[in-house]
Amino acid sequence: MFLDLPASVDAYFAMDKGDLDDLARCFQDDAVVKDEGHAYIGLAAIKQWKKESSERYTYTSEPFASEFKDGRTIVASRVTGNFPGSPVDLRYFFNLESTKIASLEIIP
Repeated sequence: MFLDLPASVDAYFAMDKGDLDDLARCFQDDAVVKDEGHAYIGLAAIKQWKKESSERYTYTSEPFASEFKDGRTIVASRVTGNFPGSPVDLRYFFNLESTKIASLEIIP
């Protein structure tokens, strides 16, 4: 399915399992990611979060819907992998500043 996403959001999903430096280029230096009750602040923490997630589980994420609401880009994605409860539909709330991701919150 084609989704018309901002470039940095589209790149985030395209690089989700790719090179961590390429993924980090989607984010501002002081970006914040909230996932599973934890907050990761700054590029080093975000790269570590993604590295640990990728090492812990094998998964794919397939975005299937998006909307722009209250200044945020919200993407629904089906995540399938070897983790408990798979597959699961997650919502990704992106706040962008300029062309980069300033914050991302991932919730069921």
